[in-house]
Amino acid sequence: MAAAAGSRVSRLVGRSWLQLSRPMSSGSHGKEGSARMWKAFTYFVALPRVGVSMLNVFLKSHPREEERPEFIAYPHLRIRSKPFPWGDGNHTLFHNLHVNPLPTGYEDK
Repeated sequence: MAAAAGSRVSRLVGRSWLQLSRPMSSGSHGKEGSARMWKAFTYFVALPRVGVSMLNVFLKSHPREEERPEFIAYPHLRIRSKPFPWGDGNHTLFHNLHVNPLPTGYEDK
């Protein structure tokens, strides 16, 4: 009885190994057709998308002077319980003079 169960298990394991070793592609294209498809995909889909992305970055990279919002000293914002360990202790690590106000307000040039 144990030998019969063991042979059934070995047949099931053997089938699963055969299924794993099969190629996952459909085989309808062949090697040349698959290469041609990916080459066409590269030229007609991937490269135009890269070009459009580069154009988008170029057009968005020009800085626009926007008016910064009025500073309102809300008591729950910009709380400094202890100074930062760099610089004067009041500026955050990625502080931007034009965007990030200090607890007392924006820094003037």
